[in-house]
Amino acid sequence: MIKFLLKIFLVVFVCLPANSEIKRISEGNIDSKIQIIVYESLTCSHCANFHKNVYPDLKKEFIDTGKIFVEYRNFPLDLAAFNAAKIAHCNNDGKTNILHLLFQNYDKWVNGNTIDDLNKNLKNLINELNLNLEFDKCVEDKKIEDFVLEDRIEGVKKFNVNATPTIIINNKKFDKALTFKNLKKYLEKLI
Repeated sequence: MIKFLLKIFLVVFVCLPANSEIKRISEGNIDSKIQIIVYESLTCSHCANFHKNVYPDLKKEFIDTGKIFVEYRNFPLDLAAFNAAKIAHCNNDGKTNILHLLFQNYDKWVNGNTIDDLNKNLKNLINELNLNLEFDKCVEDKKIEDFVLEDRIEGVKKFNVNATPTIIINNKKFDKALTFKNLKKYLEKLI
């Protein structure tokens, strides 16, 4: 945890430029007038709940119909989430499939008493799902690491993110309870 916080400190004070080589994980109509940013931590149970109970309807009614564009940003709350975020970006294809698989299988890997336990669970899940990723190579990738930390820092600086999930809709924080009903009502006013 100390190493994780030290890295955040170093990135803040070194002010690394945005890493354009890493693709953002996103989906939907990039030209939509409704742009959503979702700040998430992969070990956050509320984020997993969002992907399980809100996201499917959001995808069906708004993403697949081209009404919105969603970009997922990293806001790791602990070292296990930091490592999982690096796994989600490791293919660097900008696709959401690994991100969604990690949330769908949340209960399989987010348990244990130490970071070693969680890393082992995450590594086993990657193998079980045949994701064709090299765990150690992904987790040790410094470019992805910087990219993930930059997301977190930007979230705090630009949007005052302090919890996950945090939803930003057209550069404004969505402050209502994160249910599909509330989100739908808000989005329909913008269409």
